[in-house]
Amino acid sequence: MEQTKVVIDRSPYGEIQLFSDDVKAGKMDIAISGEKLTVFHTEVRSEFAGRGFAKLLLDKLVNYAEQNSLKIVPVCPYVNLQFRRHPKMYAAVWYRE
Repeated sequence: MEQTKVVIDRSPYGEIQLFSDDVKAGKMDIAISGEKLTVFHTEVRSEFAGRGFAKLLLDKLVNYAEQNSLKIVPVCPYVNLQFRRHPKMYAAVWYRE
């Protein structure tokens, strides 16, 4: 069973981690500064590819931002692409200058 959790290693840097049967399947590298949450990188281990894990990580990222009143700066190519493809879906959490 998949499980996600937010781990802030040392403020303000951290990861959103995804586990499958207690094995770390993927992660997002993040940083929080003020009211901005920057996501730099999304990674899913190759043996877990094609199972929708990147989307699970993205959902957790958005949920975390909403719960903590943060705006997401999508530096990560995957997150940036999803935000641009679905701008209405992510409008509430998308940081735009």
